[in-house]
Amino acid sequence: MDPQTPALEPDSKDWTWVLTRACAECGFDPAAVHHTEVADRIRDDAARWVPRLHGPDAGIRTRPDRWSILEYGCHIRDVHRIFEHRVQLMLAEIDPRFPNWDQDATAIADDYASQDPGAVAGELFEAAGVVADTYDRVPADAWSRRGLRSNGSEFTVATIAIYHLHDIVHHAHDVATM
Repeated sequence: MDPQTPALEPDSKDWTWVLTRACAECGFDPAAVHHTEVADRIRDDAARWVPRLHGPDAGIRTRPDRWSILEYGCHIRDVHRIFEHRVQLMLAEIDPRFPNWDQDATAIADDYASQDPGAVAGELFEAAGVVADTYDRVPADAWSRRGLRSNGSEFTVATIAIYHLHDIVHHAHDVATM
């Protein structure tokens, strides 16, 4: 990260409430989405990130409380990879515990701000396709399989799909309001 680029305040909120009520910030309503719709919505969202990341100002933070489009793109790419891993664990194991993922530490360690926007666009699109394909292949009787986050939050494959979708919808909203 450029030494002049200030680190953002880490997000320490527990966002699991988005599974039971609409998000006032981005408008996402979990009741309006069926888990079997998530794959197509992930693909649609990924297609919109490609031109965003090719924009001339993708690497510029326009607000002190938000990442740049590039940094959000890196995060969304990694979100897709993390959720792919978690869903695969849920499908392969009984009640797996997910390894902790500190998104803010990853942004700093991987220096999101200095990554190549074109490469990130391709990686995001590919990661979205992989996880969307995984959701498309979930057997009907496997949507209720469980997994546990490191803080004890319990998900099923169906609820983690909705939680995943909120994350990317929320960040698309963040970028749209920059």
